[in-house]
Amino acid sequence: MVVIRLARGGAKKRPFYNMVVTDSRNRRDGRFVERIGFYNPVASGNAEALRVSVDRLAYWQSNGAQLSPTVARLVKQHAAQQAA
Repeated sequence: MVVIRLARGGAKKRPFYNMVVTDSRNRRDGRFVERIGFYNPVASGNAEALRVSVDRLAYWQSNGAQLSPTVARLVKQHAAQQAA
C-alpha cells in the first residue's frame, strides 16, 4: 500500500520532516517515491514551517495513497492557512 508520511531528518534536538510518498513496507526514513513537502516544527521568526505540494498530494490520493494521521492533520492545517 502506498502511504504519505513524514520522514525525519535534521540534527539531534532539531527535527525536520520531509513529507514523502512511499510504500508502507519501507522504513520511516528509507526509500521513497516522491518528496511532496516538508514540516519544520522548530521554525522560528519568518521561516517557513510547512510546505505542501497540493497538486502532487491530490494526484497521489487519487491513485489510492493513504495519509498518515499526522500528515492528515498537517494538510488540514495547511489548507486553513491558505484560506486565511
